[in-house]
Amino acid sequence: MDYSTELRRKLLLKDEKIRELEATLSEKERIIEDLTAKLDKFQSVFSTTSPHRHLAPYSLNGPRTQRAQGISAEPNAVRLGDSVLLEVATFPKPKVTKKLISKAILENDFMKHLEDAQMEEIVECMYPVEYSNGSCIIKEGDVGSLVYVLEEGKVAVTKSGAHLCSMGEGKVFGELAILYNCTRTATVKATTHVRLWAIDRHCFQAIMMRTGLLKHSEYLEFLKSVPTFSKLSEDILRRIVDVMEECHFDYNDYVIRQGAIGDTFYIISKGRVKITKRQSISDEPVFIRHLSKGDWFGEKALQGEDLRTANVVVDDQHGATCLVIDRQSFIQLIGDLESVRQKTYNEEPVAGTNADKSFYADLALEDFTAIDTLGVGGFGRVELVELKRDTSRTYAMKVLKKRHIVDTRQQEHIKNEKKIMMDCNCDFIVKMYKTFRDTKYVYMLLEACLGGELWTVLRDRKHFDDSAARFYTGCVIEAFMYMHSRGIIYRDLKPENLLLDNRGYAKLVDFGFAKHIGFSRKTWTFCGTPEYVAPEIILNKGHDLSADYWSLGILMFELMTGSPPFSGSDPMKTYNQILKGIDMIEFPKKISKNAQSLIRKLCRDNPSERLGNQRNGIKDIQKHKWFDGFNWEGLHKGTMEPPIIPKVSSSSDSSNFDKFPEDEDEPPSDDLTGWDTDF
Repeated sequence: MDYSTELRRKLLLKDEKIRELEATLSEKERIIEDLTAKLDKFQSVFSTTSPHRHLAPYSLNGPRTQRAQGISAEPNAVRLGDSVLLEVATFPKPKVTKKLISKAILENDFMKHLEDAQMEEIVECMYPVEYSNGSCIIKEGDVGSLVYVLEEGKVAVTKSGAHLCSMGEGKVFGELAILYNCTRTATVKATTHVRLWAIDRHCFQAIMMRTGLLKHSEYLEFLKSVPTFSKLSEDILRRIVDVMEECHFDYNDYVIRQGAIGDTFYIISKGRVKITKRQSISDEPVFIRHLSKGDWFGEKALQGEDLRTANVVVDDQHGATCLVIDRQSFIQLIGDLESVRQKTYNEEPVAGTNADKSFYADLALEDFTAIDTLGVGGFGRVELVELKRDTSRTYAMKVLKKRHIVDTRQQEHIKNEKKIMMDCNCDFIVKMYKTFRDTKYVYMLLEACLGGELWTVLRDRKHFDDSAARFYTGCVIEAFMYMHSRGIIYRDLKPENLLLDNRGYAKLVDFGFAKHIGFSRKTWTFCGTPEYVAPEIILNKGHDLSADYWSLGILMFELMTGSPPFSGSDPMKTYNQILKGIDMIEFPKKISKNAQSLIRKLCRDNPSERLGNQRNGIKDIQKHKWFDGFNWEGLHKGTMEPPIIPKVSSSSDSSNFDKFPEDEDEPPSDDLTGWDTDF
């Protein structure tokens, strides 16, 4: 055999080995992909698609509808002082069982964020459940409200008939169901006799609310007893309570040392301290007195830099816990609330003149003709309609199924939506002119913004540059300034809920999750879009207007990248990402440093640290470097040129919206419960 033939033979063998290696590599990659898919399925076993998907007024089943679904638990009206209504039953269990449940909770990515007192109460309230071998514990497709901890035995998890995994003792499953009513996405069956501990959503939320309310009430009473705070309004005191931090000190620890410079004020919530003082450096400290729960010290530090004149030492074998606030936080909060109270607005009638009010008051459903569909969803549809006697007048008619609203217990949200939108008169909020009702539907007559939804433009352009993102963010800030000055929280910010008018200005729509909560008050209902909800909403800590500033930071990120910073394959994954915080996110280069700075300041885990929730309120956002040179006056007056001017040929031009199929569903059954009497 000559040399060239031998060389060709070796090359062929080499090629064959390369092909074998490539085949092996491909097979390994396939196996890895398969395992990854199974892992994703396993992690999403107890995730859900909520039946409370809220109807965005113009765009619903667009290209990324799964990401954009709004989720809501049943609204509640519990306020401070109502904690007696939140009593829950407890179930005795041995210490070893309590330890197992606590350990399982601590190992769960979501539930490990609970406070110690909350965890203890949840452990006490879990009740025993037993299933025999082969019994179905959770059925795929069913609506669930229970979370379980497996104490004994084993279970198998299947999805669409395919086996996903097995689980043994010490595992938590079904945790998403304690946030809101949800559909199970997998089946869990007992493969042995199993013993479980369970708690339902209502009990869990009652515990979270009661512990939060009681602690807030206790701290409020502490503050009222301190002369420094006695003349402040309750609104300010509530805000101070929100930023006070708990600090624990061990036995013999120095809380304050004589001669040190301090800027911190303390209230004792647990334990006892002793005050000692020495007359000179060489002298031994002399005991002055004891202080215990409800007592305070260091109040001069809030008025200016304080040279500590005595020692404060923990004198309790179990240590002491103090509520702490520093001078800077105190001053920021006082300034913030005073600026809110001093700000005045010129109120105008929503529909303009008295003639306008009379015009809409006389309209009936029969006066309109449907032209096209602008959006569809689980709750109903949004139709572009024209007035029969004047076809140049067009509106968006939001049509909601009453039966579906009742079934998902969203009546309160819909009534809030009507009241808030009818009362709003802001150029950056879509106007509502009138509502109607019949036995099957409620109807909302809205301003038609025919430039389309901002989400559609973002989808087509992939992302916006700094200038465009700044303009649309500015529009939202204008809307938030108007709403927040009236104590209204929005809770569902996302590109789908921003519509462009004919000029290209963005307007806020869909107020189904909006609520009037006033100032320094909290609300507890879980609602929003998973990628946009703030950590305190996920953790059931109660939330206030500052939750909107978190979502503003998320919106900025999405406008500049095309996707939000936190996004998992199921809601629970998304929530766990959010709880890890914005500092875990790697920002792409297309987001400028100033924009990154603003996003991080808006998305602080602690609501009291968020820009917009500090001194000067929302003005601090407007003064951020990212907005340097921005024409706020031009935006407010509508003289600033938008980055995108939509093409709208006439008052009936719906070309800027996606096309939707005709409504071929059977009409819903009648609802005669009377919840909509005011419509």
